[in-house]
Amino acid sequence: MKSDTTTTVLNFILAMLVILGVVFAMLSIIRTRESRAITPLVMQANSRAMMFQSFITDVNTYNQQAKSPDITRILQSLNAKPAAH
Repeated sequence: MKSDTTTTVLNFILAMLVILGVVFAMLSIIRTRESRAITPLVMQANSRAMMFQSFITDVNTYNQQAKSPDITRILQSLNAKPAAH
C-alpha cells in the first residue's frame, strides 16, 4: 500500500469486522441453545392446551344434551365456544 495511514485504517476496519463476526456468532449460538431448551416446554404447553380445549368441547357437547345450568355457568366463565354440529 502507498500509505501507512491507509493500511492502518483498513486493518482497523478489518479487525472490527472480525470482532463483530465473532460477537454475532456467539449470540447466535447462545440463542440457538436457549431455543432448543425452550422448545420441549412449549410443545408440552401446546399439548396441554389442546387437551384442555378438547375437554371443554366435550363438556359443551354433553351440556347441550344434559342442559345443566351449573355446567353452562362454568362454560360461560371459561368463554368456551359452542360445539359445532
